[in-house]
Amino acid sequence: MILSIVFFLVLASCATPPTEEMNKARDAVTRAENDADAVSYAPNALIRARDALTRMQSESDAKRYDAAKKLAGEAYDNAERAIADGRSAAERARMEAVALINGLEGPLSETADNLDKAKEVEGIQLDFAVLSKDMASAYGTYNDAKASIQAHNYNDAIVQGETVRSILASINGRLTGGAVVASRKQ
Repeated sequence: MILSIVFFLVLASCATPPTEEMNKARDAVTRAENDADAVSYAPNALIRARDALTRMQSESDAKRYDAAKKLAGEAYDNAERAIADGRSAAERARMEAVALINGLEGPLSETADNLDKAKEVEGIQLDFAVLSKDMASAYGTYNDAKASIQAHNYNDAIVQGETVRSILASINGRLTGGAVVASRKQ
């Protein structure tokens, strides 16, 4: 008698779809898909959530409700993880971008000063029009990076900041090379 009651309860628990859990999982995955940080910074967790959701639906369609319930939990957990991981990764990227861009103010000013001073060096043979154009490009990219930070496009800001660093290194390298050549001629 007790065995048949237990069997009936087990059968009854498996006989109906876990609607509440499945809806909760769908809602969580939808929230993660609409969270820009989750999409940008935690795509793997989001992929796992979507995959679990797809498998959950397949199991439910096949009336394997215990498996569907387990996969609903997996989808929910992965979606929540995508949101949390996305937020923390976005914050790390923001801090990195801000530090990088703020750290470029001095080098931009120094390079502009070095360019102005190089124009006064007697016998220096540099294409100052090109160097000035490169300097303007560095300032333009720097301003784009600041705008990217304001728009919360931290990865773009980091790439732009690194581009500014590269431009400044190139300008300073050419200025140093030109100064060395000019000093040898004297």
